[in-house]
Amino acid sequence: MSRRILVLGADGFIGRRVVAQLAASGWAIPVAAGRRRLKGSVPSIDRLCFDATDEKALRAALVGVDGVVNCVGGSPATIVSSARCLFRAAIPTGPVVVQLSSMAVYGAAQGEVDEQAPLRGDCGAYGVAKVEAERLASDYHRAVILRPGCVYGPRGAQWSERLARLLRTHRIGDLGAGGDGFANMVHVEDVAAAALAALRRPDGYGQAYNLALPNPPTWNDFFLQFARALGAVPIARLSERRLALETRLLAPPLKVAEILAGRLGLGGFPPPAIPPSLARLWRQEIRLLVGKAENHLDMRWTSLDRGLAETARSLQTHAG
Repeated sequence: MSRRILVLGADGFIGRRVVAQLAASGWAIPVAAGRRRLKGSVPSIDRLCFDATDEKALRAALVGVDGVVNCVGGSPATIVSSARCLFRAAIPTGPVVVQLSSMAVYGAAQGEVDEQAPLRGDCGAYGVAKVEAERLASDYHRAVILRPGCVYGPRGAQWSERLARLLRTHRIGDLGAGGDGFANMVHVEDVAAAALAALRRPDGYGQAYNLALPNPPTWNDFFLQFARALGAVPIARLSERRLALETRLLAPPLKVAEILAGRLGLGGFPPPAIPPSLARLWRQEIRLLVGKAENHLDMRWTSLDRGLAETARSLQTHAG
């Protein structure tokens, strides 16, 4: 008999891929849960609509469920609240829970970082929230934690669509020393595959796994490779002064305008902001070690060439 796997945040970038891979696996029936009523009707997918911070609704959704993949995003408060509700609600029935975390838990760490590195979360509220969600997961007896790097792929807002817009408008490119950090990229399909593998490995309970390309490029190299896939070459050469102007002076008003435009449904306007947190990441020489995921979860990674080609095709299709 197929298992039933509840996917929280199923209407998000990663959640949609987890649902699709579960539906195609023949191993499990996905129960896709999101705050918005999910469109479409596929016989192999059950659909629920509720807020993941509603513990009563979560308890009801967990009845008859064998596992959970928590892909809930949103604000730091939502990330923590949804994790707290999930692990409280899960205790009576005891399903395996795969908690999507982030490399942000390592904060400003430098050098090679494996899963034993201390959790710092010292680079903003998002990292702090992910550390707290991991703490809640660690107190649950059947939890597995995934720590992806920068998740990209078709329809990815942050690391695909936003960067593509910045490259096409020559607001990023060769950043010199400002782009010498490592781009710990991971394709969204690889993250979904890791979630499915974690659900099927009882010996992984209580473990955490980094997810990223084993030999990451620098951000400068990544920008050049992505720009080539987009047909946006030659790339711009930007000085530290120009990048400082973007992050310190232009980013705050652009962010406010972006929020207002989102509320008004004005997609694609204004141009995306480059917050100081991004500039820090592009400099950060942190490299995620992923041997544990390769050995325990049998992970094989989508090549950057292939992933960027797929992403560029998707951007062209949805722009047309």
